[in-house]
Amino acid sequence: MPRSIIEPFRIKTVEPIRMTNEAERRRFLTEAWFNPFLLRAEDVLIDLLTDSGTGAMSAEQWASIMRGDESYAGSTSFFRFEETVREIFGFQYIFPTHQGRAAERILFESLCKPGDIVPNNTHFDTTRANIENTGAVAVDLPCVEGRNPGIPFPFKGNMNVEALQALIAQVGAAKIPLVMLTITNNSGGGQPVSMTNIKNVRAVCQEHGIPLYIDACRFAENCWFIREREAGYASTSPYDIARELFSYADGCTMSAKKDGLVNIGGFLAGNDAVLAKAESRLLILTEGFTTYGGLAGRDLDAIATGLREVLREDYLNYRIASTAYLGRRLTESGVPIVQPPGGHAIYIDAGAMLDHLPATMLPGQALVAELYLEGGIRAVEIGTVMFGTTDEGTQLEKTAPMELVRLAIPRRVYTQSHIDYVSEVVADVYARRHAIAGMKIVWQSPPLRHFTAHFERCESVASGSR
Repeated sequence: MPRSIIEPFRIKTVEPIRMTNEAERRRFLTEAWFNPFLLRAEDVLIDLLTDSGTGAMSAEQWASIMRGDESYAGSTSFFRFEETVREIFGFQYIFPTHQGRAAERILFESLCKPGDIVPNNTHFDTTRANIENTGAVAVDLPCVEGRNPGIPFPFKGNMNVEALQALIAQVGAAKIPLVMLTITNNSGGGQPVSMTNIKNVRAVCQEHGIPLYIDACRFAENCWFIREREAGYASTSPYDIARELFSYADGCTMSAKKDGLVNIGGFLAGNDAVLAKAESRLLILTEGFTTYGGLAGRDLDAIATGLREVLREDYLNYRIASTAYLGRRLTESGVPIVQPPGGHAIYIDAGAMLDHLPATMLPGQALVAELYLEGGIRAVEIGTVMFGTTDEGTQLEKTAPMELVRLAIPRRVYTQSHIDYVSEVVADVYARRHAIAGMKIVWQSPPLRHFTAHFERCESVASGSR
């Protein structure tokens, strides 16, 4: 009989969480305009808003922090960081940044101009915003399977290679300064990208002379899925899979707040010497000198340690299995989720769960509010609030392709009993799903409106076609 997969660590330090009742949570949520980003963290019981920078660092990482060299230029911490990044990712030019979106901004400002097109399997919110801030257009090209939440497929994060070829033929390679692949595909349900797909995208890019960049923030989780699901990799280590994966790319951006296992930090890396000079100038102008990039030396040391720890097989086995455990519990309760479960989060199909609400009544945001009211769980909408837009001419809402709610699981933070509690709360909300009213936006500030928007409940539970 198979044994339970246990956490590959012991708990050394604990942090209390404050219990709240429903009356308190209703007041907190109303004061926050029904936006979980505006809640105070102390008023949240289980925080699944994001896995970015919310993980617990290891004893070795804390030891690395203590040895951090805070020299302004040329610190030993930087060189330990640079050596680790170059060893795993293989790129020549490496620039630390304070987080992933800073790396994105520098990359896109260096490469993009108004009217350019940047394809991706699916852009996440900050990636899209940084591209659009240059006047370029972000285009999503997910595989067909990636648009069907309930249908299992091992690599739903794949890019549609035929659609990429068609786009290049339509607009011309000169209009596409780079192609990106996000691993795992966060907006598409935390789904992995296969090595075969990466190689196929690389072949198209090489044919047309277009650089390929990887959004690498969850690279280790993607490598584990390749090992578990793709033929020919079952006996290959996650480290070696990562080395191969990045060999097909010209560069990458990374938020180390995910698979770097740290609370702050990121980097931009590549092999183009001319581009690196332009990136260096922007880095110095807006982030800091090239050997610290807006980070303390201790942060660089912690990232160097975390990038090695995240590739350990016992950690990745636990990480993926614990996420799948929550997915299995929710599925057994009848809750529709993106199948199969991804690596860092479970994505509830809010459109299917609240099928009495049209997308214009923001079913994802309505579900987020109910999860907090029911059990103090903070989640995030990945749907029309995050990716929809308001048409300036008609003032009508352009809805997103999918209406999802993400339960992002911080790394090495919660135990099985916490996850069991989450599944129970979601099941209770699911049982009364048809009584849940929709939401409407009463104030917004683009871009990235979901961070600060204000919401109100619709007056009644409304039926309507989606």
